[in-house]
Amino acid sequence: MPGPLPSPLRRSLLFFPADRPDRFAKAVASGADAVCIDLEDGVAAQAKDAARDIAFGRILPEARSRVEVILRINDPMTDVGRLDLDALCIAASPPDAVMIPKVDAAGEVSWLGGLLGPLAPGLRLIPTIETARALMAAEEIACASDLVGGLLFGGVDLSVELGCALDWEPLLYARSRVVHAAALAKVEAVDVPFMNLEDESALAREAAAARRLGFGGKAAIHPRQIPAINDAFSPSRAEIERALAVLAANEASGGAAIASEGALVDVPVVKAALLTLGRADAIKAKRRERRAESGEQRAESSEQ
Repeated sequence: MPGPLPSPLRRSLLFFPADRPDRFAKAVASGADAVCIDLEDGVAAQAKDAARDIAFGRILPEARSRVEVILRINDPMTDVGRLDLDALCIAASPPDAVMIPKVDAAGEVSWLGGLLGPLAPGLRLIPTIETARALMAAEEIACASDLVGGLLFGGVDLSVELGCALDWEPLLYARSRVVHAAALAKVEAVDVPFMNLEDESALAREAAAARRLGFGGKAAIHPRQIPAINDAFSPSRAEIERALAVLAANEASGGAAIASEGALVDVPVVKAALLTLGRADAIKAKRRERRAESGEQRAESSEQ
């Protein structure tokens, strides 16, 4: 039987600014596997305090959702980031995960793990690799705390620091480093958002390329991007059928290496098939949860 994924199903991760609480329901309804309440880049400097109050006073207490709810705080090494941490430490309704921007070293992550770990069972940390120093220390950052539940590739900020274009080829090395670091920590990496909202075909191509490289999902900045991203990071029918054929061939051979449909089936191929089927099962479970939640919401509406 397929085993569980090493981290929560996170094909798509949709950002929305904390000072726009009206967007929370839309984000949840978008079909994204995870939604991220953004206190950092999505919020103007003069609105940080108000956004923090909204996030902790309104959005998080109302976040009764079967999607993963992530909170992106400000750089914890800054004054505004420390205010975010202060609010987190006393929050009655903590998020499922905390995204950490501008990480430079593993020590920052291990310190935050010790600080935030006692807040809630299962709380995860998602460091963002978006600086040159973070890229150099990506493996150490990924393994710095047992609370690390994934990595985000922050290609926009990193491209500025590197002085390169925000394109696939210039950032291929950096993306590969992040995928390697995530694999070392046995978590999944999420790719940078695609910034052009008008070019859906280019989004689909980049998402497919990110999956081939080893990313588990891709971030999004608008609900309209979610279907293409989810599709790119979901096993196709052909992939599922091939995985089932691999397992059948492996069982028939008693676990010995064998040729099936013109390709060798051995231990690594079987492991890949199990991962494919595990992801397919997780996606089916997610869909069942969404249908059940929709039914509950309709029932509640009729009662009111």
